[in-house]
Amino acid sequence: MLTAILAIFLAAMLAPALNRLFPAWSHWLLALVPAGAAVWFGLQVPAVAGGAVITQSVDWVPAMGVALSFRLDGLSLLFALLVCGIGAFIVLYAGGYLRGHPQEGRFHLFIMSFMAAMLGLVLADDLIALFVFWELTSVTSFLLIGFNHTDSRSRRSAIQALLVTGGGGMALLAGLILLGLASGQTELGAIIASGADMTAHALYLPIFILLVLAAFTKSAQVPFHFWLPNAMDAPTPVSAYLHSATMVKAGVYLLARLSPILGGTDLWFWTLVSAGALTAMWGGLMALRATDLKKVLAYTTLMALGTLVMLVGLGTEYALRSFAVFLLAHALYKGALFMGVGAIDHGTGTREVSELGGLRRVMPVTALFIALAALSMSGLPPFLGFIGKELIYEGLLGAGPNAWAAMAAAILANATMLGAAGLVFVKPFLGAPSKAASHAHEGGPELWLGPAVLASLGLGLGLYPAALDGLLTQVAGSLQGAPLPVELHLWHGITPALGLSVLTVALGVLLFLALVPVKSILAGLQRITRFDADKGWDHILNGLDRFARRVTHLLQGGEMVRYTAIIFTAMLAMVGGTLWLRSAIRMPAFTFHEGEWLALPLATMMVVGTIGALIGRSRLAAITSLSVTGLSIALFFLVYGAPDVGITQLMVETLTAIILVLVLSRLPTLPAVTDRGMATKLFHGVLAVGLGGTVTAILLAIIASPLSLELSRFFGDASYLEAYGRNVVNVILVDFRGFDTLGEITVVATAGLGVLALLKARVPKPKVRQGEAP
Repeated sequence: MLTAILAIFLAAMLAPALNRLFPAWSHWLLALVPAGAAVWFGLQVPAVAGGAVITQSVDWVPAMGVALSFRLDGLSLLFALLVCGIGAFIVLYAGGYLRGHPQEGRFHLFIMSFMAAMLGLVLADDLIALFVFWELTSVTSFLLIGFNHTDSRSRRSAIQALLVTGGGGMALLAGLILLGLASGQTELGAIIASGADMTAHALYLPIFILLVLAAFTKSAQVPFHFWLPNAMDAPTPVSAYLHSATMVKAGVYLLARLSPILGGTDLWFWTLVSAGALTAMWGGLMALRATDLKKVLAYTTLMALGTLVMLVGLGTEYALRSFAVFLLAHALYKGALFMGVGAIDHGTGTREVSELGGLRRVMPVTALFIALAALSMSGLPPFLGFIGKELIYEGLLGAGPNAWAAMAAAILANATMLGAAGLVFVKPFLGAPSKAASHAHEGGPELWLGPAVLASLGLGLGLYPAALDGLLTQVAGSLQGAPLPVELHLWHGITPALGLSVLTVALGVLLFLALVPVKSILAGLQRITRFDADKGWDHILNGLDRFARRVTHLLQGGEMVRYTAIIFTAMLAMVGGTLWLRSAIRMPAFTFHEGEWLALPLATMMVVGTIGALIGRSRLAAITSLSVTGLSIALFFLVYGAPDVGITQLMVETLTAIILVLVLSRLPTLPAVTDRGMATKLFHGVLAVGLGGTVTAILLAIIASPLSLELSRFFGDASYLEAYGRNVVNVILVDFRGFDTLGEITVVATAGLGVLALLKARVPKPKVRQGEAP
């Protein structure tokens, strides 16, 4: 498993070079890598279908107990087959679709990187690895959606997708951390196998909220649905791959994977069923209103994603069986349809339904496979989509009275799917010949090979669904935590589900025949509700931008005094507030010993120097007063038996005073502190006293605490034995803190060079023009 992920990542890195060396064949070479991975995963089907779980683990961060572990069971195997199998066809398709594009190599770099990240996501068993791959899919999808970076719409859509899914990624990280803390495990397989009842844990609610939020943003559930249709600004290969079979199903995968430990509660049921049903219904209706073929398919993807989320929420055996079948059926027909729509765009130069018609004569191959995929999406026999729809209705019928509203939403959504299928196939291919048909042409094998295989699989598996029984049994079992037998049949007899299918077909045909008034009704409803999440997104971003500008103007005003005041205020609030709330301010017991009474006059000198710096009218007076304070500190060290530290302090203080005098003498005159208002001076005074008191309280608390000699003993023992030095201080500086010391030397040297440059700088004299007085 790790080999497959690394091989695809390696192919991604080599993609630009291969494109330069073999521009006509690079996509064929690259497609061999995911195709080979798909073959390997296919060879694991018999074992996994028999109940085996294949695992692999590599130490990643051993000190923290983090391993790069992978798990191949029914659910992850199905996703891996989709990621690699469809991915291989997408790479070939992109080679034909982008032939001659100057950035084709860059595109293959992005798409292969995304493929590896998505494969890692569905195989990852460790929680941290799952998060890392999850975020990699967000980053690489941002690069793919914004591939046409010169187009402002593409950039906007890419940023929107990144911010929405990236925000969900942060929720995922927090949720996975809480899940690890609550379960005491860091691997999903171990958490599920432990049988722990996470629903009764005190952290269940925050874990549920965070993980469901992550899944909803990734899989575009209401109210986060708006980014998915906008992502259609990406090249068609991106839409066919990311937004039909892979990335948008990552959230669905997460919910399915976690359903054994988080599902079964009323909160799980109502949240997922409500959001899924609303998303499915909204996506289906908006598909009928769209005029761009890719937008039509994008909205039907919303319908499918909502249906899958709803089925996970239902959690019944029939619902889980239908989830497994519909997941596969949707990936097959939607990937084929997206690639077919791209072939239409490639051959005609447009995707607008109103500009297309009569393409069956000039694009017969594309017409055939789009017809097969559209029939599967419509849920008609003998396609796999029909079996999936039948099982959905059986799952809803078996869910009890709580699911009747979801049943109505599913019937409406499936009916709109049939209407959308008519938009994609009937008008472009069976309608009256349009102007676009006069110059349309069939694409090369790269453009129809993928749709041919995927659409044919939808038909073949519909005719012989028993071939899927073993694998889908394990897929459904992964959602339940135990094997769940799946036996697929094309004909189930005269059942209530069949009656609902007939009703769905009738309603779908009616919607398609009455498409014009339906669109008018939908447009009117949208105007009445004035609900547009996409515009709302713009308002949110504009508001954040205005807020950021105001905060920046407040905090970054260009005055060093303001910057210092803000930093010190934050320190006082955080550090001082913590000391106060935790009652950590303690006074040690002071005892003066013989010879320590010199500290009193030294302390008096420090106070006098500080007062002098405050009331000084010039920079020289302030520097001199501060030097008195610094020299008093050096004498303190001498009194308390630290002559080396005292000499160091004396040297630093002397050099600092000299350098400050030399530098400040060349700076322009600034307004004196006395020029500021009384309120400002009072605030600065309170802040200075408060910060000084906080630092003093910290030092006193440290002194009052028992002194731990553990580090002292360690350095005392290790200095000679490990570093071969008797001077413990020097050994610490040179050996144990060698890089720290080197960094300090570098900083001091850099500052010295900067000061030297300032001292040697000469202000150029102004040039005197002829006839002017010097």
